[in-house]
Amino acid sequence: MYAIVDIETTGGYAAANSITEISVHLHDGNRVTETYETLINPGQPIPYYIQSMTGITDKMVATAPRFEEVAEKIYELLNNRIFIAHNVNFDYSFVKGHLKEAGFDLNIKKLCTVRLSRKIFPGLQSYSLGKLCNALGITITDRHRAGGDTAATVKVFELLLKHDKEQHISKSLQRNSKESVLPPNVPKQDFEQLPYTPGVYFFHNEKGKVVYVGKANNIRYRVNSHFSNNSESRQKQNFMQHVHHISYQPCGTELMACILESTEIKKRWPVFNSSQKRWEDVYGIFRFEDQNGYQRLAIDKNRKLLNPLYTFHYLVDGHAIIRKLIKDFSLCPKLCFIQKDPGKCEGINEGYCKGACDHQEPPHLYNERVKKACDALRIQPSFAIVDKGLNGDDRSCILVLEGKFYGMGYISADLPIIDPETLKDQLTVYKENSFIRNLVNGYAARFPAKVTLLNTVTTNT
Repeated sequence: MYAIVDIETTGGYAAANSITEISVHLHDGNRVTETYETLINPGQPIPYYIQSMTGITDKMVATAPRFEEVAEKIYELLNNRIFIAHNVNFDYSFVKGHLKEAGFDLNIKKLCTVRLSRKIFPGLQSYSLGKLCNALGITITDRHRAGGDTAATVKVFELLLKHDKEQHISKSLQRNSKESVLPPNVPKQDFEQLPYTPGVYFFHNEKGKVVYVGKANNIRYRVNSHFSNNSESRQKQNFMQHVHHISYQPCGTELMACILESTEIKKRWPVFNSSQKRWEDVYGIFRFEDQNGYQRLAIDKNRKLLNPLYTFHYLVDGHAIIRKLIKDFSLCPKLCFIQKDPGKCEGINEGYCKGACDHQEPPHLYNERVKKACDALRIQPSFAIVDKGLNGDDRSCILVLEGKFYGMGYISADLPIIDPETLKDQLTVYKENSFIRNLVNGYAARFPAKVTLLNTVTTNT
């Protein structure tokens, strides 16, 4: 009925690593009825630190069978039985993935002795196999070898069967149970409290630190997808091994969730997030006066103590903005560093440059147009994006003041959207970045019916 399994591997996730040893103990609920154990030639070098931990060396596995040579035997042992392991999703992901490569489709129920131990023996300091066995009075021989760890897991499972007064094992095997897919250290109630609404979710490690931030249109479904798929990726195994707690913050709309996710990633810098972990506003447009008195626009990297007129992440965006200003305000491409060759000015050839680059136009006339171009960069519309809220008595509101994201929150359903100062009192201020700015501006362009233009005000945000 039960197949209790332990494996040793070359690394922490199945997609890029291999099995070096496997042990299977078949158990009928009373005793072990059959055992199987073998070293496996992984077809790749075993990292030195793993050799040191397990004692399994490249030399030991050199003459061992490859997994595909023993796959049929392993499949016969596991098929139609309940797969049991300590941190079951780790072992199961490797075995299932390797069997699939060998042509066998394993799809059986699972039990995790870590999760079961937390329920049946609550309050222990640690549920790692070694410390759990110490607490339960179980002696482990051949620690970090498949046979020794499987034998210890058998003894743990037998104690779980004996002390399972509230039928946690049978409940875990029910079809709608999440016990077999959740990380071993995450309480099931953490998942059960998740709402079916937009928002942001947080994965915490053992010490409570946030290690991953995600956004979702449906928090419950999205979190479930992280663990219920059959992915063999590094990310899933990181989540399985390091996530101990899940929390969340609901949002009225998916747009608000996107904004909050970006803010939280940049504030917390979670170890398992990769996107958005960079300074968004890498470049800026700057104005300075040259030795001849001409105001010049230039693109440069942002640095401390500098005050750019406009910021952006990609150089191509800055060049597009400068080119538009040149055409709209008859500026010189040479004085704006768009044309860098020594040839005749393209603007003169095309009729929009009035000769400032050749000193044919006096500085004061040229500088007036530069000032207007700079004002155009600064003068952006103020608006609010108003949408559904968290309940029927409120509305969500995202506020943009003079082109800059100010903040967001929830306002009364009957509050008039007229005065920016009134809205500011109702909202939470968030730090803007170019990702959020582009996100909000793009949304406003796609859904103009949700946008309310406001009177332009001067802000210090």
